[in-house]
Amino acid sequence: MSISISGVSKLYGEQKALDEVSFEISTGEVVGFLGPNGAGKSTMMKIITCYLPPDGGKAEVCGRNVMEDSIEVRKRVGYLPEHNPLYLDMYVKEFLDFVGGIHKIKNRRDRVNEMIDLVGLGREQHKKIGALSKGYRQRVGLAQAMIHNPEVLILDEPTSGLDPNQLVEIRDLITQIGESKTVMLSTHIMQEVEALCSRVIIINQGNIVADAPTQELQKMTGRKTKTITVEFAQDVTASALAKIENISNVKELPDGSFSLTSNGNVDPRKAISIWAVQNDVLILTLREDEVSLEDVFKQLTTSK
Repeated sequence: MSISISGVSKLYGEQKALDEVSFEISTGEVVGFLGPNGAGKSTMMKIITCYLPPDGGKAEVCGRNVMEDSIEVRKRVGYLPEHNPLYLDMYVKEFLDFVGGIHKIKNRRDRVNEMIDLVGLGREQHKKIGALSKGYRQRVGLAQAMIHNPEVLILDEPTSGLDPNQLVEIRDLITQIGESKTVMLSTHIMQEVEALCSRVIIINQGNIVADAPTQELQKMTGRKTKTITVEFAQDVTASALAKIENISNVKELPDGSFSLTSNGNVDPRKAISIWAVQNDVLILTLREDEVSLEDVFKQLTTSK
């Protein structure tokens, strides 16, 4: 087991940031670690990477206890914090060579060049880090996190500041890394989680509120309504659609289609089709809206 967390707690004064949190992550998993601001995500990541000691429970990385064997844990972990700390006056290659020296990497020059190619820093490698855009600084942060070839990679908001093209490249890179390493990433971008993660852990107010494969998690809302999006060939009014059996709400969308919500967990598609036939209206598209990961996240982390 690459990461094993058992009953971990952390206090900041009287505030309990983590409340006996437990989970395990295996090698080859890319796991999304989600939660609202202040939920305990960064605290948990700092404990795993030995930046903070837990106040209770046990945290292990690759079988090593973060309190008893922190040096060995650090050798096995690559960490990209949310606020990417870099030496802005150093050149890209100089900085990566410096980090490689800290890790006592053999053939350091070759490894630096390999990382520059891997994260797409070729054209920027001779620049000072302070002259780079936020997206390229993020790539430097990824490179330093991976330069010592760690078994576990902890990424806190890894795609922050990237443009759409860079986003795709970094996604592909993280997916590639996840085939042989353990990757734990935190992000507020739900599309990132759906694209990258096979499993999601959601934390709220210091407690784990969900831990499941991504697809299974999307079934956890217990939503008691169904929403259908329908587009017609002819002009149709919302008031007319509201009269269809079991329809509780009708909303016209900017593209001219309609969003129809049913009463209870009733599938209204048959009733919509019958109404269309009776009114000589042609349906162009008719689909049920899937529950998004964002819907699940909101339901599990919204205070009631």
